[in-house]
Amino acid sequence: MTNKENYKNLSAFFNDEYHSLKAYVHSKVDDTTERDAEDIVQDVALRIFSRSDDLSPITNIAGFVYNSVRNKIIDVMRTKKESVHESEDIDTKWAEFAELFYGSADNSYSEDLMNDLKRAIRQLKPSYQDIVIAIDFEGYSYREIAEQTGISQGTLMSRRHRALSLLSKNLEIEKIKMNKT
Repeated sequence: MTNKENYKNLSAFFNDEYHSLKAYVHSKVDDTTERDAEDIVQDVALRIFSRSDDLSPITNIAGFVYNSVRNKIIDVMRTKKESVHESEDIDTKWAEFAELFYGSADNSYSEDLMNDLKRAIRQLKPSYQDIVIAIDFEGYSYREIAEQTGISQGTLMSRRHRALSLLSKNLEIEKIKMNKT
């Protein structure tokens, strides 16, 4: 079996078994910031495919992939999640973040607006909440979070992008609702 065959067999396996792999991970861990089943499967796939040329021929693809996923789960379970601490200038951070969505430059935001923003963030799934708070409010870099959690920077960037997109969409829907009343 050649390295090209490894890649072909791995691709076929991931295409056929992706949902089963996610279900397996989900059965082992709860979804949290560093324990999202889809992110774990994608991280394992990325690592395997980036090394597929270096691997010796794989005779048992399923065993190899499931073993890799199991090892990643163990690694993730070992990482300790840092607790999120609110800084003393959190209101300033909320105002800056609100500016991303409402575009006002005068930095005077109503209490209602701040509460709407906080509520909208709390409605995001935990992994999205955590990345938004860590990057936009606590000032962590993607690199720092990746080092602390073991989650790749690309995954963290994707999560934040998805979170901001959902947040923007949810706030726009809320804005439309309020204008109708």
